[in-house]
Amino acid sequence: MFQVEQQKINDLIREYCSDNNLPAPEEIKWNPIPFAGEWGISTSFFQLAAKEARQIPGGSNNKIPVPQRAQDIAVGIASHLGTLPGFSKIQAKNGYLNIYFETSAYSQRIIDKILQEGPDYGCGDSKDERVMVEFSQPNTHKAFHVGHLRNAILGSVVSNILECAGYSVIRANYIGDIGWHVIKWLWNYINFHEGEQPTEDTTRWMGDIYSEAEKRLEETPEYEPDIRRLFSLWDKRDPDIVALWQKTRGWSLEGFEQIYKLLGVSFDRVYFESEVEDSGKELVEDLISKGIAEDERPDGPVIIRIDDILDLDKEKYRVLVILRSDGTSLYATKDLPLAILKFKEYDLDRSVYVIDVRQSLYLQQVFKTLEILGYPWAKDCYHLAYEIVNLPGNVTMKSRDGTVVLLEDLIREANTRAYKIVTEKNPDLSENEKGEIANAVAIGALKYTMLARENEKIVTFDWESALNFDGQAAPYIQYACVRANSILRRSNQEPIGSVAPEFELDPTEVQLIDLISRIPFEIQRSAEELKPLHLTNLVYSIAKAFSDFYNQCPVLKTSGNQRMFRLRLVLAVRQTLTNLMNLLGIVPLEKM
Repeated sequence: MFQVEQQKINDLIREYCSDNNLPAPEEIKWNPIPFAGEWGISTSFFQLAAKEARQIPGGSNNKIPVPQRAQDIAVGIASHLGTLPGFSKIQAKNGYLNIYFETSAYSQRIIDKILQEGPDYGCGDSKDERVMVEFSQPNTHKAFHVGHLRNAILGSVVSNILECAGYSVIRANYIGDIGWHVIKWLWNYINFHEGEQPTEDTTRWMGDIYSEAEKRLEETPEYEPDIRRLFSLWDKRDPDIVALWQKTRGWSLEGFEQIYKLLGVSFDRVYFESEVEDSGKELVEDLISKGIAEDERPDGPVIIRIDDILDLDKEKYRVLVILRSDGTSLYATKDLPLAILKFKEYDLDRSVYVIDVRQSLYLQQVFKTLEILGYPWAKDCYHLAYEIVNLPGNVTMKSRDGTVVLLEDLIREANTRAYKIVTEKNPDLSENEKGEIANAVAIGALKYTMLARENEKIVTFDWESALNFDGQAAPYIQYACVRANSILRRSNQEPIGSVAPEFELDPTEVQLIDLISRIPFEIQRSAEELKPLHLTNLVYSIAKAFSDFYNQCPVLKTSGNQRMFRLRLVLAVRQTLTNLMNLLGIVPLEKM
């Protein structure tokens, strides 16, 4: 924000060091001073004092204690800097040099920067680093339920944040289109539903047939050999089975596309398990030939004893099973070649896997196996773990026993509830407007609920919290944006030109400006930690601070400099709310 002035200060510090025979500081690191009503930056001189002490001959008797010497240097530099334009005070304290920005100048620059950069405000410079984020990973021939929702939303938003932070991002999906679950579905379809076609609600219909297959197998275990024979036919690429698989797989994929469109989620590359099944089996044979894997077929599977290979005394990675005893594939059969394919195709710097926390050990095994195979990039594979979504009452959702809330049902219910609230709040809207607004509110409420928790904490879905217009929820944030739009619309004035406040800012103004100034830092922090929670907290804090400002500081009833400054502040707030909501996949609204 004050880069030119900061560089001048750095030059003056080096000048002071040169004049006083002090070691020249290699780098001067500035950190923001914790906000307490005024803004500032700080640097310490402990390293400089310690370096000077090491250079003084004659032993410790001639040395001043480092803390005392650091404070002496800070006092000398503070005096050398004198009075600086744009800064309110310079303070030497406990070996630190604290420099505080002048409130008026800082406020003006923050607002100017936001309005100049517009949609790009908060985003970082290119980092020349390519990151793939693999997320969603639904299985064809199964339902798409609320448990899948958190994965899709988290992966999409993490991708947005990384991209804004300056990374080149490839959004990838890895769809489970073959495996034991698909074979069970095909078996049930062939024997009990042959010739049937899905209704409009494709994913529900597909999920029902899968759940039915599970129940049949549970009630009659004698069916299992038939299912295994069908798996063997698939393995031999029986043309009739392959044709049926392709047809039914297409039904699932059409249903997924509808869901992704509803959620505003997109992908740059879609991988399929079937795409890497053959190369996976080839890799298994290679691992056996290299002595990395042990082939216990036909009595047992193909395994990798990772702890033994690494000569570990304590159990850590255990045993990874990479092929069934009958030669059919497992997840690991395909995940290993998929990782190789990813890095080969895109020359990645990093690969992020958004996957359920319960797969943590499995992914550690996969990454370590890739490392054993000699791939140096294996260390750049990262598991972004997330916890499950529960129904009220802590009921865990499972596809196989039907204790699920299908995504379409959840969205439908959210829309119904949002429509009722929107109608109560603004009955004069047209039916079309009510429908569009209700949909934006509903989807935003679902997304915010999934993101406003630590990734590795369970989300228990609650309607009252999700659709709260007065608390920490998406509708409250959307309403703050609507309120800003209303002020700007009613002002009938274009807030142009840079404006420095010629009045004492209200504490609510100072707090609001501080929050919107933090956005670039918080976006970088969210990208580094892969944690959208930082931004869900920040956007709520900005919305709340804007409400406090709105209640305390008249905008339209003022005039002159104060009116213009506050209009520009409202415009900046609207821009920052919009930018953050876009990153979180929440639609900003004009009215509500």
